[in-house]
Amino acid sequence: MIKITGIIKYQDIGVGVWTLVSESGETYELYKPSESIRQDGLKVRVEGKIRDDIMSMAMVGKILEIIKNL
Repeated sequence: MIKITGIIKYQDIGVGVWTLVSESGETYELYKPSESIRQDGLKVRVEGKIRDDIMSMAMVGKILEIIKNL
């Protein structure tokens, strides 16, 4: 599990993708983000896990499954 603070961003790539850009500048692609977190520009602190077992069409960064908002 990792904890990340950053900003939610929507990227218009293909069918669209929700990402989390961390304070250090690293981009994570969100895996099945909840509706409450899908707000472009929202500042969040989350706990989640990197999903190495799935692939993405967007390929914008590591895939992050959010477990909970902190």
